[in-house]
Amino acid sequence: QVQPVESGGGLVQAGGSLTLSCAASADTPNPTAMGWFRQAPGKEREFVATISRSGDPTYYADSVKGRFTISTDNAKKMVFLQMNRLKSEDTADYYCAIRIAPVTLGSLLKYDHYYNYWGQGTQVTVSS
Repeated sequence: QVQPVESGGGLVQAGGSLTLSCAASADTPNPTAMGWFRQAPGKEREFVATISRSGDPTYYADSVKGRFTISTDNAKKMVFLQMNRLKSEDTADYYCAIRIAPVTLGSLLKYDHYYNYWGQGTQVTVSS
């Protein structure tokens, strides 16, 4: 089983905060990058944030910049997404994505096809 597992989703009021966690399985090779994507009902999946193994650089979607923070714990093969000042438009299923290929892609990591493993998602609902 190499599928990463997300947790931390739930229902929160607008303006509130949530922290999502994602754990890669022990069998997963060391990630070179980890990211978060989301898919709202009736919409396509979109990029949220990504971080390289070294912790730098990080990239964020414009819609979450300044409100969300991505971080990692490489020893535990985990990635986190701290979400502050949540808005109703942040409501979506959030997916963790892991890249193990060694090539550095920089901002191309905003595109989902560069990731090797995907979690099943965790639901975030923001009530207005």
